[in-house]
Amino acid sequence: MSLYGTMRTGVSGMNAQANRLGTVGDNIANASTAGYKKASTQFSSLILPSAGGAYNSGGVNTTIRYSISDQGTFSYTTSDTDLAINGRGFFIVEGTDGVEYLTRAGSFQQLSDGSLVNAAGFKLMGYPYQNGVDPTIVINGFDGLSEINLKASGMNAVPSTEGYTTANLPANAAVGDTEKTSLIAYDSQGNSRKLDYTYTKTADNEWELTVTYHDASVTPAVDINMLPTSPLTLEFNAVGELIVPAGGTFNTNPLPIGGANLSGLTIDISGMTQLGKPFSSTGDINGSGASSVIGYEISEDGIVSLKYESGELVPTYRIAVADVQSPDKLNPLAGNVYSQSQDSGVVVVGYPANGSYGSILSGALEDSNVDIAEELTGMIEAQRNYTANSKVFQTGSELLEVLVNLKR
Repeated sequence: MSLYGTMRTGVSGMNAQANRLGTVGDNIANASTAGYKKASTQFSSLILPSAGGAYNSGGVNTTIRYSISDQGTFSYTTSDTDLAINGRGFFIVEGTDGVEYLTRAGSFQQLSDGSLVNAAGFKLMGYPYQNGVDPTIVINGFDGLSEINLKASGMNAVPSTEGYTTANLPANAAVGDTEKTSLIAYDSQGNSRKLDYTYTKTADNEWELTVTYHDASVTPAVDINMLPTSPLTLEFNAVGELIVPAGGTFNTNPLPIGGANLSGLTIDISGMTQLGKPFSSTGDINGSGASSVIGYEISEDGIVSLKYESGELVPTYRIAVADVQSPDKLNPLAGNVYSQSQDSGVVVVGYPANGSYGSILSGALEDSNVDIAEELTGMIEAQRNYTANSKVFQTGSELLEVLVNLKR
């Protein structure tokens, strides 16, 4: 073995330990970085061919491994836009360069323009979500994604379309007796419209129902019949169960009112009875009046809903997540994000809590998977090994000096 080879081997060892110290330093520095995945240095021997009884010294090679697939613990926060993935998958985010990346760092905050941006400045991406129907996912690409924006577009009103009424009509009522109740519906502009229900007994086990809208805003005030035909016949059997109308539902006519439209309503009355008890009635009609956004909610399956003053939750986006076959082979980039590599496999896009993808935790952050005690131990080992390799280099240098001085 040549003295130069001895020195090169020592330098190789020092470089390898310097790489290890570098990963240890990065890990310790990012021990409090949400979603950070630790790096480690792996060693492999470098063997050079030897011949004629002389040993040809080699050295050591290093490769860096990222523990991206190792999930960290969770810390819970007071912000609903702090997000974590419990299980497989990555958030899809967009950088200022307009390129999509993967990350587990979910410390998102709402900017003045409504976008959700994490601590590194990457915007959270998802799909627009309308009418409760999931959009079609582009499985192997990022087409169709848009930034999730929580900025409200003014006020919101949900027009009524259906409802139910459950009542008990007194079996001992006399023919001609009436009972009344009312329900509120909402037109296309979010105005509340009171619908009056009047039940009139016409014979044994038979009643007539009229549904009217009373408009007091005009002169003279008018009562508008809302039923397709005047009045609706209700028939009951001997045990007080509703048998007519068949199916237990009826429809009202649509009604234009002051520039708005009150939609035709489908009303379920299948729970109505005629028993020997006083009149009682409950019911509800869907829809809500005009109201402003007061907050938002993010469900475990990634649906982002705006919350209005009326209590209505309106789904507007669904967070998209992505995964690859070999997460540890992704390319780590600045900002705690990753990009696809040749060895990671292709990016596959899906929804949280669907298939193999993990669920969303709102108000939580995934901690770094760095173990400080393990890193400090590794730092001491690297320091000692670096010193030992420097001694090999120093010894080779001293022997080389002896060899040079033989000529004197």
